[in-house]
Amino acid sequence: MKDKKLGIIGGMGPLATKVFYEKIINHTVAHKDQDHIDTIILSHATLPDRTEAILRGEGKTFLNAVKKDIELLEHAGVANIAIPCNTSHYFYDEMQAMTKINIINMIRETAEYIYHKHGKGSKVGILATNGTISTGIYENECRRSELDPFHPNEDTQDKIMNIIYNIKADVNYQPDGLESLIHDLITKEECACVILGCTELSSVILSEESKKHCIDPMEILTENAIRLSEKRSKLSLIDEQVFI
Repeated sequence: MKDKKLGIIGGMGPLATKVFYEKIINHTVAHKDQDHIDTIILSHATLPDRTEAILRGEGKTFLNAVKKDIELLEHAGVANIAIPCNTSHYFYDEMQAMTKINIINMIRETAEYIYHKHGKGSKVGILATNGTISTGIYENECRRSELDPFHPNEDTQDKIMNIIYNIKADVNYQPDGLESLIHDLITKEECACVILGCTELSSVILSEESKKHCIDPMEILTENAIRLSEKRSKLSLIDEQVFI
């Protein structure tokens, strides 16, 4: 089995990129250094803000900048590209059109996973930034997979944004507030599960009780990246048949 090199376009933000690469390392079945995935990480922290680009209709600014990253990864000979950033997937089709290299669609893979796990019509809570919600990327993919997306009310959304900003600011965030929101979505709103639709949320250490109700797109992306790189994953989220 030939190893396939993985490319990562990161820096959106740097903490999320760090968490994602650690997940790749921790979840790859490896007994020595050589068993791990050859990986090229472009932590392009100065990429234009994705939310502002979308809201201002300035997507070309972001696309022109990320095009150079894609070209660098093409030159490096990667087989697949992972982008650990939710909002950037608003531009997924345009980015994929720039290259013949497969760009893993984290949002679509997450929605399809939930469909297979919870079934058609399942109500899915979405925790994400205002920007990600305004793009409709999770809502659209959930509906595409015959799921029922649910966005929290305005007060809850303000709490989510405060949590995300605290994490970005490198505050020693304790998970109580986030876990309370997750609990309310499951018990009061009767959601089948909750999507952690912001990569910063993936860095929060949740209790086992909270984790069992959450779907972390970063972990879905991790497992896809490992298996598409022709390595074995310690995760067991995705049906092996998909990769045969």
